[in-house]
Amino acid sequence: MSTVKQLWAPWRMVFIQGGTKTGAGCVFCELPKQNQDAQNLILFQSTYSFVILNKYPYNNGHLMVIPHKHTADLNALSSEEHADLMSLTNHCVSALKESYKPEGFNIGMNLGAAGGAGIREHLHFHIVPRWTGDTNFMPVLADTKSMPQHLEESFKQLEPYFRRLS
Repeated sequence: MSTVKQLWAPWRMVFIQGGTKTGAGCVFCELPKQNQDAQNLILFQSTYSFVILNKYPYNNGHLMVIPHKHTADLNALSSEEHADLMSLTNHCVSALKESYKPEGFNIGMNLGAAGGAGIREHLHFHIVPRWTGDTNFMPVLADTKSMPQHLEESFKQLEPYFRRLS
């Protein structure tokens, strides 16, 4: 008889239980204002948008591109804001290709509760690097994902690719 082994991911409980609440403000509006980009996992800020590592990633290197404008409506963005979001999304793909060498990507935006948005009030793109075989039964059966790299290490690995933009 084999023994079932436990794989612990206690950091996921914050997400499962609804995230940390630090007041009434939007986390995507508050983090860029704190002037603690490395601590907040923000890799780059432009005039209209910023790039941040997802604190609750699907895979290592999971990035988000977020407009500074607080909106859930994609049509509320100006043409400059749209262009900046896409330019930074493109840079994220390039940085991840060089740094992580993924075999593919999931890139998308979940709009509204029915669309699966975790933070509904502030739209954001997800850029998730993918590899053949990177999915298994653990997230489905145990709500656990094995992550081989800590977020701070992911930040250090990706930071040079975003310093180029400064």
